[in-house]
Amino acid sequence: MTIVYAVVARGKVVLAEHTSTSGNFPTVTRVLLSKIASIDAKMSYVYDDHVFHYIVENGITYLCLCMNQEKTKRRVAFAFLEDTKIRFQNQFGSIAHRAPAFTMNEEFSKILQRQMIFYNSDPGADDLTKVKHQLDDVKSVMVENIEKVLERGEKIELLVDKTDRLNQSAFRFEKTSRQLRNALFWRKIKVYFFITALIAFAIFLLTAYSCGGFAFPNCSSSDKKSSQKQHGNKKPHSSLHKENLQKRRFLLSPFSY
Repeated sequence: MTIVYAVVARGKVVLAEHTSTSGNFPTVTRVLLSKIASIDAKMSYVYDDHVFHYIVENGITYLCLCMNQEKTKRRVAFAFLEDTKIRFQNQFGSIAHRAPAFTMNEEFSKILQRQMIFYNSDPGADDLTKVKHQLDDVKSVMVENIEKVLERGEKIELLVDKTDRLNQSAFRFEKTSRQLRNALFWRKIKVYFFITALIAFAIFLLTAYSCGGFAFPNCSSSDKKSSQKQHGNKKPHSSLHKENLQKRRFLLSPFSY
């Protein structure tokens, strides 16, 4: 079972909706909403290879469209609707009874999208519904053909773009693969950085050990001694200048001949 469309409405007034694919089911849903009574009820309508499931409570309709009518998965559809109902009531309360069309769409369509993904893809969603005590037995929910509520000429061919749905699945797979590649890349970078830092730290420890400590006392003292030795071997510039003058005077004196 795949939930492809969900809507929250007050009578014919759509307050929020979301779809995971393209098709004309919003148009079909508008016709169906005009036929649903405002009294509290749970119902399923078969529409060719699709099924509309809905819950009406306090004048608000919570409806979803599924791709098939597998009976064992009907409880998942109604669990999704119950979850949607609770979240919508907690977030908006009585405001929904006087709000204009699509007032909640910007906020609540994101919640519909997130919950549709969960109930469509998470294997635990079906197990979760089995332990929810607030859910009635879905076997007692009536299932009728939609032609019973639509008048002659009102039935519109339901078109659901399966190709687009497959493309979206491929896009999600590609996005997941790209995220995985990025995660692996950055993990390698972290490993390389850690190894480089470890090698640098090991070199630092070896150098400190050979130089007598972290302050490198042996290495610094040996450098000072070598520099002092080099300076000691050099004669001062002034003494050299005096020696040269004395030699020149001796050579120029008359006794040198």
